[in-house]
Amino acid sequence: MKLASLYDSDTPYSQNKRDGQLVVVSRDLSTAILVSDIVPTLQRAIENWDACLPELTHVYDQLNNPACKSDKLLNTIDFTQASVMSPLPRAYQWADGSAYVNHVELVRKARGATMPESFWYNPLMYQGGSDVFLGPTEDIPLIDVDWGLDLEAEIAIITNDVPLGTQQEDAKSHIKLFMLVNDISLRNLIPEELAKGFGFFQSKPSSSFSPVAVTPDEFGSAWDGKKLHLPLVSYLNDNLFGEPNAGVDMTFDFPTLVAHASKSRALCAGTIIGSGTVSNYDRTKGSSCIAEKRMLEKINGGEVNTPFLQDNDRIRIEMFDVEGLSIFGAIDQRVVAQ
Repeated sequence: MKLASLYDSDTPYSQNKRDGQLVVVSRDLSTAILVSDIVPTLQRAIENWDACLPELTHVYDQLNNPACKSDKLLNTIDFTQASVMSPLPRAYQWADGSAYVNHVELVRKARGATMPESFWYNPLMYQGGSDVFLGPTEDIPLIDVDWGLDLEAEIAIITNDVPLGTQQEDAKSHIKLFMLVNDISLRNLIPEELAKGFGFFQSKPSSSFSPVAVTPDEFGSAWDGKKLHLPLVSYLNDNLFGEPNAGVDMTFDFPTLVAHASKSRALCAGTIIGSGTVSNYDRTKGSSCIAEKRMLEKINGGEVNTPFLQDNDRIRIEMFDVEGLSIFGAIDQRVVAQ
């Protein structure tokens, strides 16, 4: 099943202005149906997942059946990716991991820093700002080019309520939806912030997510219950930037990340957990962020050639199924100087 949050511009100020209106989207991303009679928002749906899922699935099955003559299909609308917010336009919690440790190792190697052994068995994770997310086609503000604006192509999951101390073997059952994410970073602000020993804040502005959120059954055998074995494709200014396989070289799988996040706290329904920058040891697959490409340039040639994002640059992040069809729609954003 595929779900999206349609921006509600026609009603007076309300919660829907911030959280959108939930729609069920067809598998081919061409049409959608408002489902406010079932549940008004994705947050409400994830909070009542077991109760909502059968009805939402029934609508989805009808939407994908050309022979279906249901009265509900009379309310079908054309689905336009530019008209949607991020599936969760805001969230109670956004925690981003760094599951591809080879990426961390590479970045540290380029600056001559050794990597602690603990990084291989204890996941890195930070808590990001979740009060405002950018939409999948919303412009990325460029406030100061010297801050080093960068994309980070990742996969994210949405959980239902996760009890305190959930173990890895039980964590899979709490993964309800998947999204793509552009975890936007300001690279040149990161060193000073981390040197304070108190984590990211100014260096991590609002992230953006794919037009739709997708249930695990949509992936077929590509989802093995732990990892999603499909390439994550990124373009910069219409040029292929990277297509590493998300299921390869992932040191910490998604159940491990959920268990790590819930070690000392319960996670509320609607918690988003990111994979971190998708990265493969096979460097012919390209990169999912500019910082990694710059580090490879420095290691291989001694100098950096690729600049961070500039005014009017365009980013596109997408994932395709085995038949070549877009699964989540595309994060398709332009950088705009402020």
